[in-house]
Amino acid sequence: MISDYDSSLSIVYQDEEYIAINKPPGLLVHRTAIDSQETQFAVQLLRDQIGQHVFPVHRLDKPTSGALLFALNESALSKGQKAFEMGQINKTYHAIVRGHPAESGVVDHPLRKMLDRGPKAKSDPAQEAKTLYRTRATVEHPIPTERYPKTRYAWVELDPKTGRRHQLRRHLSHIDCPIIGDTKHGDTRRNLAFKEQYGFVRLFLHASSISLVHPFSQEGIEIEASLWPDFQAGLEATGLTQS
Repeated sequence: MISDYDSSLSIVYQDEEYIAINKPPGLLVHRTAIDSQETQFAVQLLRDQIGQHVFPVHRLDKPTSGALLFALNESALSKGQKAFEMGQINKTYHAIVRGHPAESGVVDHPLRKMLDRGPKAKSDPAQEAKTLYRTRATVEHPIPTERYPKTRYAWVELDPKTGRRHQLRRHLSHIDCPIIGDTKHGDTRRNLAFKEQYGFVRLFLHASSISLVHPFSQEGIEIEASLWPDFQAGLEATGLTQS
C-alpha cells in the first residue's frame, strides 16, 4: 500500500473521456459518512495529480484493490454508468479464499441490498445476484484449523454478472469459502490465524481487469491492473503460486 499516499496513483488507462487507476488497498474512492475519519480519497488524489475533475463511474470497497474507472466529464460519466447498469462492462477479480471450491461454478444467490445506515442494515427484498468463478490453484497445509486437521486455501478468479454491494464477498461466504481478510463477511478466526502464521493480512480481493466497448469510440478496450505486492506476497506465502 502507498504510505500515506505520498506517491502518485498508478494510472493504467487514459483517453479524452476516461481514466483508470490501480487503486491501492485501504484507500476510499470518495468521502463517506461511514468512514468519516478518513482524510484521503481516490477522487481528490487523482484530481490533484492530473489537474482536472474526475467522476467515479463505479466503486470499489476501501480494502479492495485494483482497476477503478473514472470519467473526465459528466457526459462520459452518464454513458459509463449506463453501460455498467446494462451489464455491458465486464470485470474480473482475483481472491484468496479459505477452503477448496469446485474447479469452476456459478453462485446464483439473491442478496438483500445493504444500506448505509448501519454495518448490518439491509433492505427487505432480495435482489438477483450472480457470480461466475474459476479456481486457479489450491493448496493444503498440515496445520489444524479449528475442527479440521488441515488448512486449505484457494486462488480464485471471479466474474460478477451483477453489481450488488459486497457481492463477491457475500457470495464466497455463501459457498463456505470466505475471502481471507474479510472482516465483515469472512472467517474471523481464519483471518487471525493467517496473520499469526504469515505476519500480515489484508482483504485478498483485487479487481484485475475491466473490459468494455468504449461508449464514444465504440472500440473494445481492456483495462488491466496488476496484483499489488501484498496480494502477491499472500499467494507466495500460502504456496498458491507453486500449485
